[in-house]
Amino acid sequence: MTDNLAALTATQLSDLYASGEASPVDTTRAVLDQIEAHNPTLNCFCLIDADSALATARDSETRWQKGEPLSAIDGIPVTIKDLTLTKGWPTMRGSRTSNPDAPQDEDAPATARLREAGAVLTGKTTTPEFGWKGVTDNPLTGITRNPWNPERTPGGSSGGASSACASFMGPLHQGSDAAGSIRIPAAFAGIFGHKPTFGLVPNYPLPGHIGNLANMGPMTRTVTDAALMLNVLASPDSRDSMAAPASAQNENYLNALDAGIEGVRIAYSPTLGENGWADDDVAAAVAAAAKILSDLGAIVEEVDPDIPPVRPIIEVIWAAADAWLVDQIPADKRELMDPGLVAIAEEGRKLSVTDLVGAHAARVELGNRMARFHETYDLLLTPQMPLEAIEAGKNVPDGRDMDQWVDWCPFTYPFNLTMQPACSVPCGLGSERLPVAFQLVGRHWEDALVLRAARAYEKAHPFAAAPGYV
Repeated sequence: MTDNLAALTATQLSDLYASGEASPVDTTRAVLDQIEAHNPTLNCFCLIDADSALATARDSETRWQKGEPLSAIDGIPVTIKDLTLTKGWPTMRGSRTSNPDAPQDEDAPATARLREAGAVLTGKTTTPEFGWKGVTDNPLTGITRNPWNPERTPGGSSGGASSACASFMGPLHQGSDAAGSIRIPAAFAGIFGHKPTFGLVPNYPLPGHIGNLANMGPMTRTVTDAALMLNVLASPDSRDSMAAPASAQNENYLNALDAGIEGVRIAYSPTLGENGWADDDVAAAVAAAAKILSDLGAIVEEVDPDIPPVRPIIEVIWAAADAWLVDQIPADKRELMDPGLVAIAEEGRKLSVTDLVGAHAARVELGNRMARFHETYDLLLTPQMPLEAIEAGKNVPDGRDMDQWVDWCPFTYPFNLTMQPACSVPCGLGSERLPVAFQLVGRHWEDALVLRAARAYEKAHPFAAAPGYV
C-alpha cells in the first residue's frame, strides 16, 4: 500500500475510511497537492475549489468517525466535466462566449447524485468548446495534455477528466460521451471509461443539439471504481424525460462484477466490417486481448456485424447539430469561437431536411441490425482507437491524409447512434509506448455484463499506470 493517498482507488479509500486508517481530509489534501504539482503542465482543470473540497471532506470525516457515511464514495474526490451543471460554479464549456460571472443555481443529475453521496468535488475538468471534437483544446483555456507524453493529446471531449485520472488527480471523474467523448480519452490516457446505455444515467439539461447521442458516465483507473461510481450515477431524476424508469436503475454493478465470463459469447471484429482500421501494433494488442478473454472461458469468434458504412450517418447528424449550436451564439461573438466548430456548423447549414431525416432513418436501421447481431453474441469486441494519441493541439495526426477527428475514431460513434453500452479497456502500450485499448459493446441495459467482462480482463492483465506521477 502506497503512502500517497492520491494513488489509491476509490474502493481502497472507502475501506480505509471505514477502518479509520485514512481520512477524507488527508485524501483531499493529497489530491489537491497532486493537482498543484501537475496541473500546470497538463492543464486538466479549468476550475479548482480547494476551500469547498476541504470543507466537504471535513463533513465526510465526521460522518465516517460516527459510522454514518452517506455512501461508499463518501469523502472520495471526484471531478466534474465543464459541460455539466454544478451549483455555485460557472459552466464555461470551454468557450469565450460563456459568462464566467454566472455560477449555476442547480446541479445536473450526475453532480447532484455525487454530492448527495458525499463525494468531494474538487473542480471542473477541461473540454473542447461545447465538446465538439475528439481532442481537448479550446479558445478559453488552451491545450490539455496527456500524462504519458505531454506533447500528445489525452483525447476528448472528456480530455481533462482522462488526463486528471491518469495523473492521479483523484480516483473518480465524470465524463460525457456523444460520439466517443468518454472512450476516446480513456483509450489515449490508459484509463477505464464506460459509456452507459442511453438513459441509464439521467442527463439534464439534455444537450438539445445532440439529444439522445449524449451519455454521462464514469472515468476511473479501475473497473471496480467505475462500477462503484455507476451505482451512484444511475439514479432517477425527474428532470430527464428520456431517462430509464427507476425500475431499470436499481442494479448494483458490484454484485456480480467478479463472476467471470465463462461461456459468454464474444464477437471479435478487428475492423467493424468496412467501417474501421487499426495500426499494426494496436491490432496486435487487441488480438492478444481477445485471446486472453478466450483463455478466461469466453467463446470468442472473429466475425463482423452486418452493418452499413456508419460515418455518413454521424457526419450529417453532427454537422446539423453543430449548425444549430452555433446559431444559438450571438453573431458578434462567433469570432471568439473555435474556427473548426464554426466551419463544421457552416457545412451543417448546407444540409437539407431530407438529408437529416435520411441520416436518422439509417441510424434506426443500424440499431436494428445490431439488435439482431446480439441475438447470437453477448458482446462485441473491437479496437477502441485505431492509433496511439495524436499530437496535442491538432485535430488530426500529421501525415495521415485526414480532415476531421471522425477520421480516426471509427469505433466510437456507431454505438452512440445505437445507444448501446460500451467501455474502453486498456490493453497495453503501442509502438510509441503510449496506451492502446479495446472496446466492449453490449446489448441495451446489459451494462453489468460489459463491466464484468472488462473486470475479468483487468484481473488477468492489470492496467499500466502513467509513470512519474506517484
